[in-house]
Amino acid sequence: MSTVTPVTEHILRSMAPPEPDGDSKDGRGRVLIVAGCTGLPGAVLLAAHAALRVGAGKLQLAVCQDLAIPIGIAVPEALVVGLKQTEDGGIDRSCAEALAKRAARVDAVLVGPGMSEDAHAEGVTEALVRGAAEAALVLDASALAALRAVPDLTRRLTKPAIITPHAGEMAQLLDEDRAAIEADPLAAARRATERFGTVTVMKGGRTHVVAPDGRAWCYEVGHVGLATSGSGDTLAGLVVGLLARGAEPEAAALWSVYAHGEAGRRLARRYGGIGFMAREIPGEIPCILAEVMT
Repeated sequence: MSTVTPVTEHILRSMAPPEPDGDSKDGRGRVLIVAGCTGLPGAVLLAAHAALRVGAGKLQLAVCQDLAIPIGIAVPEALVVGLKQTEDGGIDRSCAEALAKRAARVDAVLVGPGMSEDAHAEGVTEALVRGAAEAALVLDASALAALRAVPDLTRRLTKPAIITPHAGEMAQLLDEDRAAIEADPLAAARRATERFGTVTVMKGGRTHVVAPDGRAWCYEVGHVGLATSGSGDTLAGLVVGLLARGAEPEAAALWSVYAHGEAGRRLARRYGGIGFMAREIPGEIPCILAEVMT
């Protein structure tokens, strides 16, 4: 299938996230985010705030022990789990089994933002994918290394996992030259989807989304200001929040890409172009979603 569909409000309305099931927090979905290390604690905050702003009802954050109390204070809405950590300040893979059990009790899981790039992150990711049961999955940043190690890891899931690489990460994932990825990002996204059975969000100036059945979409109207530290963490948080609300994987990806891009456009108008920060993106999201859905 060679057709690429532009991401428009009309397309989004045809695959709108379901309305909350009842009036409780559980009816808006339960999210688990496994992320961060002592060197990159902010990634946890960015993903967490995005998941809440997109409407998720309950949020759990699993972080290394040294981050648990400060993260809990910074995100008082979340239950925070402190985990054994490595000497380098990452999440130790000895926690993998306990995390997998926790993942089986939520609706959607995000793993990877801000995590150390090492064998511990790979082990935690593999355990989460294998133990998540019915939970929808998002693999971002360091978690993508687990797919390099075990290419069929995500192929047996009930619903396809979502991966969110930028060009550098995609080059490592496919073991290809970065220049080749940047020359044809859509083709790279198709190769990743075929290899891993995922919904692939190929981030860049033009963001491509490819589903396992071959459908492909392109969002072209973001803003260069989104090319800033932490922007990808907010996107991953949006995706997992919408998955928890019950959106299908391709719908969660498309709505998140659109909302993220539109937030960048609005912030650019407010601040005069580049210079806005990733932490400001989540605050724009509720109004964007409401406007598209009405």
